[in-house]
Amino acid sequence: MAGGLIGPGGNGRRRYRPMAEINVTPLVDVMLVLLIIFMVTAPMITSSVKVNLPQANAKPANADSKPITVTVDSKGNVYLNNSQIQLSNLVSTLQEASKNNADQRIFIRGDKEVNYGVMLQVMADIVQGGFTKVSLLAQQPGQ
Repeated sequence: MAGGLIGPGGNGRRRYRPMAEINVTPLVDVMLVLLIIFMVTAPMITSSVKVNLPQANAKPANADSKPITVTVDSKGNVYLNNSQIQLSNLVSTLQEASKNNADQRIFIRGDKEVNYGVMLQVMADIVQGGFTKVSLLAQQPGQ
C-alpha cells in the first residue's frame, strides 16, 4: 500500500502518512537497457586486429578527417584498415585508399613485441610513398 492511515480506533478522524520509500525498479530497468546497448556496440567500435600497444604520454592529434590505419601485429603481419596485405603492396594500396592524397593522415599501430626493423620498414615505405602525415599510435597510460 502507498501509505498508511493512523488514528484512534473508531472516531473517524484519520491522518495520512506519506510513503517514505523510493521505487527504484524503473531506474534499474533503464540502466539495464543502457548496459545492454553499450555491451553490444562497444565491440563494434574497436579495431578487430589485436595488438598490444606501448604506452606514451603524448597528447592526441587533432581529428580533422578519418585517418587510414596501418597495423603491424606481433608476428609482423601488416594490415590496412583490418585487411591483411603484403608489405610490398603497402604503398600502392595506401595510394588507392587515399585517392592519391599525400596529405591523408596515416596512423601506424604496432604491437610492442614486433621487431623494430619491421616497424621501421613499414614507416620508411609509407614516407617514401610520398605521405607526409604519418603517426605512431600508443596506448595512453592507465588504459
